[in-house]
Amino acid sequence: MAEYTSGAINFTGLGNGTDFNTLIEGLVKVEQTRVTRLENWKATWETKNEQFKALNTAMLGLKTTLEGFNTLNEFMTKAVSSSKTDLLTATGNADALESTHTVEINQLATNDILITTSGASSLTSSITSSTTSFTFSYGGKSYTINDISAGTTLEGFVNIINNHTDSRNRIQASTVFDGTSYHLQLSGKDLGADHQLVISNAGSLIFGAGDFTQTQDAQNSQIRVDGFPASNAGWIERNSNKVDDVISGITLNLKEADPGSLISLTVTTDTQGIEDNVTKFVSSINEIRARIIALTKVDDEGEGSILTGNYGVDMVSQNLKNITAELGLGFSVWDDDTLSGDRYSALSQLGIMTDAEQGSETYGLLILDYEKLEEALDDDPLGVAKLFAAEASGESKSPDFKFNSLIDGTTKGGIYDVEVVSDGTKLISATINGEDAKVSGWSITGLTGDATGMALELNTTAAGTYTGEIAVKVGKTGEMIQELKELTKPFNEFTYEGGPLAVLQNNYKEIMDSIDDKIAYEEKRISKLETNLRLKYSRLDTLLGQYQLKQGQLESALAQLST
Repeated sequence: MAEYTSGAINFTGLGNGTDFNTLIEGLVKVEQTRVTRLENWKATWETKNEQFKALNTAMLGLKTTLEGFNTLNEFMTKAVSSSKTDLLTATGNADALESTHTVEINQLATNDILITTSGASSLTSSITSSTTSFTFSYGGKSYTINDISAGTTLEGFVNIINNHTDSRNRIQASTVFDGTSYHLQLSGKDLGADHQLVISNAGSLIFGAGDFTQTQDAQNSQIRVDGFPASNAGWIERNSNKVDDVISGITLNLKEADPGSLISLTVTTDTQGIEDNVTKFVSSINEIRARIIALTKVDDEGEGSILTGNYGVDMVSQNLKNITAELGLGFSVWDDDTLSGDRYSALSQLGIMTDAEQGSETYGLLILDYEKLEEALDDDPLGVAKLFAAEASGESKSPDFKFNSLIDGTTKGGIYDVEVVSDGTKLISATINGEDAKVSGWSITGLTGDATGMALELNTTAAGTYTGEIAVKVGKTGEMIQELKELTKPFNEFTYEGGPLAVLQNNYKEIMDSIDDKIAYEEKRISKLETNLRLKYSRLDTLLGQYQLKQGQLESALAQLST
């Protein structure tokens, strides 16, 4: 007889002795294989999504790395040596020319410092017996700090000066202990002769305005570079000891004045620094390439990996490969006959190639021929650096046109064909790469496509039709960064746009949600099936039990008849 307990169905085994529980569990287990298949299927999508996420993270890491040296000043540094580093050190950027200079430092820039002649016996001594104010001028502008409470201590007044809106960014306060008394010290925060500090009114403080003695005067630094100005013509003055606008591309860090002492500076190109950056560029890209190769490889038996043939990964791989294989955006091949073009316009000229040797450990990765790179660096280090780190900049390749400007981040790199028609008084029409451009007087502005925001003008006023080329150069590092931005763009659920991996992740998520629905349906179906089976077999168990009971009764009756 079947038993019903808390909604569950159990079998007594009193029917014909059949183990219905085992029978039903076996039938349910068979049906459960469909759920298992769905779960395994879902797991493959989950694994793919995890790999997409990891690859996307790695690409963002590559972008961050490249952003560390995507400008000429970051990619190409100049080494500047000083003959007297105790007096002067210097740094150089890409604009610095390889050269030597002499520098003489007559005086350093200083700030103004005032100290009270009288002092207080302790930091906690009150310095005013009534609410008062304190007025000072700095850099020629007057400031007043009001509501200084009666009983304010010397220490409290120091805190007021250092935290008050009107004073904290201009002057700072501290104390000087002479062994007997604490003196108030006020210092200007800026160097240079224009930053004089004057106490106008000290209110009822124990220090009157006349008690403040200037112990250091604010003055400009004074230097002479390469003998300029002449000894009888004064000095070059700056309100800082960090001078970056005297020698192009060089920042001077003045440390000590020593009038009459000449300091020699030698500027050289840090080719090792450039080589290190090239190495980092190659190795960083190879990290992504190696990851993609592992995700898409096919083994010797022809078995593919988890993302073999995936179009999103293939797109990422191909787009990044194109950048390393093609000419730099806006660059053109050097022409020995016309001496025009770019000495270095492709990475292959620097010894950077893709290893295409089947079976090689570096198959599919970039390899760098250091000997070839060093030859290029010896030949034209600036040309090498520009190929990697030229910031979006334009130049006209035609004497009829003058490049004026572009919108950084909007105008794309490349070479543009320009055609304009002039009636001799103004421009009638203009196109850039065949698309209409805005004309105004002699000016042309790109309105559509990659040329959007590019501005140029016609150099001649004669009537006619003029054609020419404008090149907007972008280094390989910048080009790679821009591509990585597109490839890693998050999925937009409103426009359904995003990078290829983000779009695939969203698609796969929808697939996994659909599988979840199927699993839920199957589990519900199997649960219902199990319930029906238990009800069915419980009825059979009961029926068999009844037959067994009747059989026993009949056998008993027959036995009585025979006696």
